[in-house]
Amino acid sequence: MRFLSLVGNSFGCSSSGERLVSAARDGDLQEAKALLEYNPRLVRYSTFGVRNSPLHYSAAQGHYEVVSLLLESGVDINLRNYRGQTALMQACQYGHWEVVQILMLLKANIDSTDYLNGGTALHLAALNGHARCIRLLLADHIPSISNVSNILRKKLKNDESVSAFDWRALAEIVNGTADGGVTALHMAALNGHAETVHLLLDLGASVSATTVDDGTTFDLIGAGSTPLHYAACGGNAQCCQRTFLANKKEASEDSVLHPIYVFLLRALLISPENVDGEPTTHRLRASTPVLFAWRENAQLLQKVVAMSSALIVLYIYARQTARR
Repeated sequence: MRFLSLVGNSFGCSSSGERLVSAARDGDLQEAKALLEYNPRLVRYSTFGVRNSPLHYSAAQGHYEVVSLLLESGVDINLRNYRGQTALMQACQYGHWEVVQILMLLKANIDSTDYLNGGTALHLAALNGHARCIRLLLADHIPSISNVSNILRKKLKNDESVSAFDWRALAEIVNGTADGGVTALHMAALNGHAETVHLLLDLGASVSATTVDDGTTFDLIGAGSTPLHYAACGGNAQCCQRTFLANKKEASEDSVLHPIYVFLLRALLISPENVDGEPTTHRLRASTPVLFAWRENAQLLQKVVAMSSALIVLYIYARQTARR
């Protein structure tokens, strides 16, 4: 009977199922209603190959009214496609907070991981800089998401009003890792999403989390990389500054200079053909990475170096050398 049911889903309902998929993708609420009234079982339809359901399509496109209709019709809220992604993950990937809000109200699973790289909805929201989606994902795990900074300050002062709250549960979610040990903070920092980086740090994201070599391709820089390394590689000055300041108390001099050096190497690659009309390879032998970073992207280098008095020496040296 199970086989016959699957055959029916694949063949007998194919035409109507594809119409429902189109309605879900296009946000055609009336068409979706008519199709489900005609055959309620269409809510379980999924496309051949990628296994995307109407719920996946409507969530990815941000059609929250269609999402609500499908959920009311009994679709599995945690249904996965061929990549292991749920509707919540796709809504977070594309920043559709209205859909995320509906799915969270109906208790969608935020811990589901995809099959390709082990990422969760939080990772996808951070990767694409959707801070509002992150707030909604974690709303059940903190007393007041809008006032989280003040709460964290009280916690650091051992304020009794928040002593009963279990911050470990929140930290476990925020610092959850995808393949390669990559956290949501790594992803936001690499892609230059300063607001998201700020939010994650306020929520207790670890600046000392390091990636690991597990044979995956998710870690883009190398094993042992912290969010500061990722921020430096991404090249966003605000992300570098925010993660640097958060990391300042626990990072050693060597661990700070290395990601800054990665950042400077990226600055070198902005214009790799030549510097001052001479071949890059020749000039590299005659100068330093800091000097080249200054010549190629002086303003950006100035912002990064200004983050720490310990690095001002490099900044002054670069300016003096550049004037010679």
